[in-house]
Amino acid sequence: MNNPYVPLLWLMGIAAVLALGGVGASAILGPKRYNRAKLEAYECGIQPTPHAIGGGRFPIKYYLVAMTFIVFDIEVVFLYPWAVSFTELALFGFVAMMAFLVLITVPFVYEWRRGGFEWD
Repeated sequence: MNNPYVPLLWLMGIAAVLALGGVGASAILGPKRYNRAKLEAYECGIQPTPHAIGGGRFPIKYYLVAMTFIVFDIEVVFLYPWAVSFTELALFGFVAMMAFLVLITVPFVYEWRRGGFEWD
């Protein structure tokens, strides 16, 4: 019984039991007060209608929020490894990261000009 995968299988089994147990417990113990508002479809904060209002256009605000998340998420994902290995990368790493930061500034400025940071 010196198989190195046994602890991993135990961990996966425990995770599956906890996940299924949580879903089952919420189905059994959770409140069941259904009303009309809960049963309606939710469409990005816009009331669903049989036909699209204004030719089916969505406000650009939803896309700008998503773009903000993606831009800053990608920036952080690339900045952490660079910061950890900064001394080994020397001048090449510094120039490459500055070029990346200049490129990542373009969508930031675009979103700023489109009003993506104004939360009314």
